[in-house]
Amino acid sequence: MNEQRRQILEMLAQGKITADEAERLIDALQREQPEPSPTGGTRPKPRHRYLRVLVSSEDNAGGDGPSRVNVRIPLQLLRAGVKLTSLIPPQALTKANAQLAKSGVPIDLTQLKPQQLEELIEQLDDLTVDVDDPGAKVQVFCE
Repeated sequence: MNEQRRQILEMLAQGKITADEAERLIDALQREQPEPSPTGGTRPKPRHRYLRVLVSSEDNAGGDGPSRVNVRIPLQLLRAGVKLTSLIPPQALTKANAQLAKSGVPIDLTQLKPQQLEELIEQLDDLTVDVDDPGAKVQVFCE
């Protein structure tokens, strides 16, 4: 970790700056770094920050016009949630799994691992969503 990034994180830890300010400063540092030469190898893919779900419909039955949904979920929130499952007692996980299954969500929280979430996020690059309604457009992607 370079010195400037460490200083930003220290200021964040001390409460001198907010998390948003720290994120902007770190982004600015990354933009200032020189680009690697083309002979230096392949450039790694940028890490996705948000899961976006966009839905737009020209035909809004019963509404005053076209409808639009724009959801932007920070992936860091998902990553933190997966890490927090390790703190949940096994008995609670069993009960949560039973309730999820009862609601039609077949997810086993005891098997959820951070590595699997990263693999899922990587696969979202190739995600295709099919919508049966010709008047609606749905996009799900990471940015």
